[in-house]
Amino acid sequence: MSDRSDAVRFAKELFEVTWRHDQADQVADELDAFAESMRQHKGVAKPLYHPLVPQAKKLETMRRAVADLGLSKATAVMVEALVNAYRVRLLPIVAESFRARLSAKRGVIRARVTTAAALASDKTSALQSALQQISGRDVVLETKIDPSIIGGVVAQLDSTVYDGSVTRQLARMRQKLVENV
Repeated sequence: MSDRSDAVRFAKELFEVTWRHDQADQVADELDAFAESMRQHKGVAKPLYHPLVPQAKKLETMRRAVADLGLSKATAVMVEALVNAYRVRLLPIVAESFRARLSAKRGVIRARVTTAAALASDKTSALQSALQQISGRDVVLETKIDPSIIGGVVAQLDSTVYDGSVTRQLARMRQKLVENV
């Protein structure tokens, strides 16, 4: 089984329990906080990741971090399960998958939008409305700036990509010219 499918399975199990107990929002935030703590503080991540660190030391490090962050029992149990299964590296993917399940349950979809320059707020609102019409769901925008697309917009809704970038349009024009020569 792949790492991603393992992470999705962990997230699904945790989501089912926490959704029934109305803790899903709290746990989503806590998973994000723990994953961020591991990214920011190598003193937490290094002992958890290193294969030569004894399991008891890993559990001690994890429990200290859980206590420092004030995480709920549900989140603490999940993190400990990942440590015990030698899968703690999957935590960021578990957090992402958990958040995706929560959004899907609420009928919300995340859209990753890339533009060459920052969009004005009215353009962002118009783009969000257009994506809501396309998807039929509420849309939360995650914006990114990438000057290499020259202009236009690249929007990703789940696995569907709408590429309206100038770079893509130029590539299409180039392809047509090559085909016609």
